[in-house]
Amino acid sequence: VQLQASGGGLVQPGGSLRLSCAASGSISRISVMGWYRQAPGKQRELVAEITSGGTTSYSDSVKARFTISRDNARNTVTLQMLSLNSEDTAVYYCNARGITRGLSRPFDSWGQGTQLTVSS
Repeated sequence: VQLQASGGGLVQPGGSLRLSCAASGSISRISVMGWYRQAPGKQRELVAEITSGGTTSYSDSVKARFTISRDNARNTVTLQMLSLNSEDTAVYYCNARGITRGLSRPFDSWGQGTQLTVSS
């Protein structure tokens, strides 16, 4: 299963940006899709995730500013980010966990990462 992320870039403080990620391959179902980020010198951390049923969870640092959504039919996940600040600067990775078609094996796949830089 492959994930292709897009939408990163340079944004001014207070600005907004949307990240998108599409999963492709031998997918039977995706249980959870999410976004993680890794800032320089820090560990990768969960930003937000969403289940196939629409249940969401967010890290405290982004709650009320970021919104995660997904399209189950298209196997896509989107992260809408508002009120960005310098602490949001990081490489953002999308993640998907589910079951493959055919052999019905679990998968835990990662996108290639997209850079978000918040700076004036």
